[in-house]
Amino acid sequence: MLLESIPAEQRTVLYNVSWDTFEALLRDTGEDRGSRFAYDCGTLEIMTPLFEHENPKSNFGNFIIALAEELDIELRSAGSTTLKRKLFAKGIEPDSCFYIQHEAAIRGRETLNLEIDPPPDLAVEIDITSSSVNKFNIYAALGVAELWRYDGEVVKFYQLLENQYIEIKFSMAFSLVSVDDINRFIQQSKTMGEIALLKSFRSWVRGKIG
Repeated sequence: MLLESIPAEQRTVLYNVSWDTFEALLRDTGEDRGSRFAYDCGTLEIMTPLFEHENPKSNFGNFIIALAEELDIELRSAGSTTLKRKLFAKGIEPDSCFYIQHEAAIRGRETLNLEIDPPPDLAVEIDITSSSVNKFNIYAALGVAELWRYDGEVVKFYQLLENQYIEIKFSMAFSLVSVDDINRFIQQSKTMGEIALLKSFRSWVRGKIG
């Protein structure tokens, strides 16, 4: 029997794309499109996520919301909002991102402008296939303090330090959570239903703080 391998993401890369063209594409395609953009100094990657990509994204979002709720920490979800700064000619649409430490600074905002607003405190990136742009450089230029990256097998946590990301063991936003903890639950997500997984995760968090 022949098994067809379906990639988790479909990627199209365009080169020599001006900033004005990038901005025009963002306007013309709108917020409801299924693809996500990453722009780095003239290189534009257009990524269309498929099921293998989107399901882990949902689990990460559930974990982060549950953590904030159980720890009584306010947050503001920014989803895949376009994060961009013309000064650095960089922009990206994360799988999800959150304001946690700076939640109060953007509370009540209906628009986001990183020229004057703080960047999200935590972004989640799922790259199961290789990206054609260096997303670490983009996030560093935008000033995102913490990055969780998942390659389909392993989750890694990163902290922005002196404009570079270093790998860390414990989350900055949720200090009681280690990367090993999240990896364990992400592995369980492959064999458990989402509701059962989330209940198990909440029970684990309560045990840590109880």
